[in-house]
Amino acid sequence: MMVASDNARQPRKDAVANRAHILDTAARVFAEEGVNVSMDALAKHAGIGSATLYRNFPNKDALLAALLAPHHERLATRRIAIERSDGDAGQKLQQWIDALGDWMLAFEGLPEPLREAWMTDTSALKPACDGLIATTEKFLDAAQRDGFSRPCLSGRDVFIGVMALAWASEQTTVGRTSRAVLSDMLRNGWAVG
Repeated sequence: MMVASDNARQPRKDAVANRAHILDTAARVFAEEGVNVSMDALAKHAGIGSATLYRNFPNKDALLAALLAPHHERLATRRIAIERSDGDAGQKLQQWIDALGDWMLAFEGLPEPLREAWMTDTSALKPACDGLIATTEKFLDAAQRDGFSRPCLSGRDVFIGVMALAWASEQTTVGRTSRAVLSDMLRNGWAVG
């Protein structure tokens, strides 16, 4: 039986460095310009050829999924804190909605790729969307069970509502207080009486 060497399993150092450089550059560019920057423009910003970029990330969703990993970890930490908090199920749902909205605003323009991702099975962002919808469903189920939420809603409905709120709150024509107002409107849309 032939055993693969450790060198065969680990990527080359230059490949690891290229990937890290691409992620650093994309994080900076997306923070400055939003996620609508083309992959070719990202390659130019990084000072690499498009082939190198596409070898590491076959499309923008794959790149976004990698960039969102630390944001997803922070969201998971917030989820745990919310679950352990003393609030009632309605308060916990609202806290989760707020945390989810913050996650969706990690980069300007992120709600649109998320919207496209949860509607397809091929996006690298789909697993994150599905997981977040499932978590939202758990918070919503508890709120519904305790009489804090309308029984006709699903976690998917709330996820879409948060996505719409995130999209609307990053529009430049909307005032600074719009996220709070829209969040209140979303809450009054799911809260009982």
